[in-house]
Amino acid sequence: MPTRAQAARANINKAQKTWRPMSSGVRATVKGRGRAKPGATGRGKYYHIEVRPSSEFTTFRTQDVGDKGGIERVAGKRSSGSWDTQKWLISKDHAHAGNGHIVADTSDAKEVLRDLGSKPRHVAGDRFKASPRPNVPEREKPTAAQRRARRQNIRKAQAAREAGGRQHFSGVEPWAASARSVATGRRT
Repeated sequence: MPTRAQAARANINKAQKTWRPMSSGVRATVKGRGRAKPGATGRGKYYHIEVRPSSEFTTFRTQDVGDKGGIERVAGKRSSGSWDTQKWLISKDHAHAGNGHIVADTSDAKEVLRDLGSKPRHVAGDRFKASPRPNVPEREKPTAAQRRARRQNIRKAQAAREAGGRQHFSGVEPWAASARSVATGRRT
């Protein structure tokens, strides 16, 4: 029968053999420390601006906005199937923190911060919180911006139609062959 010291040594060797192949992140969660939330340490490359709590969503996707690596949008999918912005990631090259707020250094970052519903407030580390874009009541729609965008889209469609040549249809779709064209081998 082994002594206490021998049993302790055997247990230590067994534990070390288990821990050695694990990464530090996995090891931390097994030891009970847990993993730090993204942006909580303050040592990352991005400022995290939370717009909606992550508990509202089941799945997440990250989209690069503008130039690669500058500003990213984290979109979340709700259990109902609808998608919405969960948070914005702004590179530390595009903004800096000051007095508990984010100060934009580039025009892209200024645009994102301007479109938020409120000024981002500092939470911890690189994490900030802001409210989403203001909700526009239906009675105030279409807004001036929506009317302007619609006019531009109509102009673009008209220009594309004029540039592509005029196509006149005589009530029959061009892909639908008539019985006579099938018999003669010619299209009408």
